[in-house]
Amino acid sequence: MKDINDVILPDDIHYAESHEWAKSEGDHVKVGISDYAQDQLGDIVFVEMPDAGETFEKGAEFGTVESVKAVSELYMPVAGEIVAVNSALEDSPELINSRPYSDGWMIEVKPQNPADLDDLMTKDAYLTSLKG
Repeated sequence: MKDINDVILPDDIHYAESHEWAKSEGDHVKVGISDYAQDQLGDIVFVEMPDAGETFEKGAEFGTVESVKAVSELYMPVAGEIVAVNSALEDSPELINSRPYSDGWMIEVKPQNPADLDDLMTKDAYLTSLKG
C-alpha cells in the first residue's frame, strides 16, 4: 500500500467521506473512487454500476466494486440522474487502479442540486481526514 503522502489527490476534485470523488464538468459531474480507496482495495476485478437514466439521492448506494480483498459499496456524492456509465470498466475494471481520475471514472451524473458539491471535501480536507 502507498504511504499516505504518495496518494494522488487532484486539486480540482471534491471528495466524499466514503472515498468517492466528484468532478464538475459543465452541467454534469463525473464520479469515481479516490486513489486512496483503490489502493486500499487492491486489484479491482469487477464493478457493478447502475444504468443510465436511473436517479439516486445523495448518499444512496449506486453500485459495488469488487477487489481480490473485498466487495465495497459505492455511494452517490451528489443527488441526480445517471447520464453515462463507463462501459470500459466491464472489460477492464483495473482502469480504476491504474487511472482512477481519468479512464477509471465510473458514472456521470446530472445533479439535482449542483451545490451538493460544496458539501464535499476539498483535497486538503480529505487528506486531513485520511491522516486521522
